[in-house]
Amino acid sequence: MESITTPLLTGTSTGAILLIAALGLALTFGQMGVINMAHGEFLMAGAYATYLTQQVVPSTGASLLVAIPVAFLIGGALGLLVEGAVIRWMYHRPLDTLLATVGVGMVLQQLAKDVFGAQGDSVFTPGWLDGHLTVFGYNWPYVSMFTIALSLAGLGALAALLRYTAFGRRIRATVQNRDLAETVGVATRGVDRMTFFVGSGLAGVGGVAIALSGGTNPNLGSTYIIPAFLVVVVGGLGQLRGTVIAAFSIGILMAYLTRWSSASMAQVVMLLLIVVFLQIRPQGLFTVRTRGLA
Repeated sequence: MESITTPLLTGTSTGAILLIAALGLALTFGQMGVINMAHGEFLMAGAYATYLTQQVVPSTGASLLVAIPVAFLIGGALGLLVEGAVIRWMYHRPLDTLLATVGVGMVLQQLAKDVFGAQGDSVFTPGWLDGHLTVFGYNWPYVSMFTIALSLAGLGALAALLRYTAFGRRIRATVQNRDLAETVGVATRGVDRMTFFVGSGLAGVGGVAIALSGGTNPNLGSTYIIPAFLVVVVGGLGQLRGTVIAAFSIGILMAYLTRWSSASMAQVVMLLLIVVFLQIRPQGLFTVRTRGLA
């Protein structure tokens, strides 16, 4: 039983990290069709926000709880800055946006190296996350369970925001028909800014979870940006339920492939499977009408 359960539980933890990394992209890329390759650096900013919070708040347990809103605000502020300085001029030029945000990401990486060093820093796990839960012989760490809970909390908050708030309705109106939304009084420019703030803030929260499992690193964003994009594309642009299914499916399948082969071979096989899937169903698991599909 343990041999079957172990990859399932480790894969679920990996899927939770992919989900929380992809949630912001599901909003900025999935809903608005903007390719922001600097999104991974917002994850990095959230990880460093966790590290810095631990330097300021003496209690490790309390510092983690403080780090979550701090990382959200820092990630959101970076998103506003990048959107206002770069992306707002390129909404209808996806290739230019991709290239420009790659450059922004490189600048942020170098800035992190200059400030924190190239080696990265460790983040301490609070005492209430020490230990594990034994499930069918596998010792499931509390940190992994916390990551899953954090990703599901972020998912629930984003889903509620989009479905039940006036801001969510304005986002949907802007995505479906920007010109018509403006004629009925929706300030689409403000919607763009707030969408990037929320999406980038979610990336910052994702950085908190990543920092707990792997510490900080200036190149952290490069590790997660491509898998996060793949999760959003496989799930279907703008579809949160597709993003959830894709994230956990990829995470669990990767865990089983890694168990049967090497980690590098598992990544190759996973990529090939995704390519085959997108050849069969290029729109992803689910579809939604967005500017990116127009």
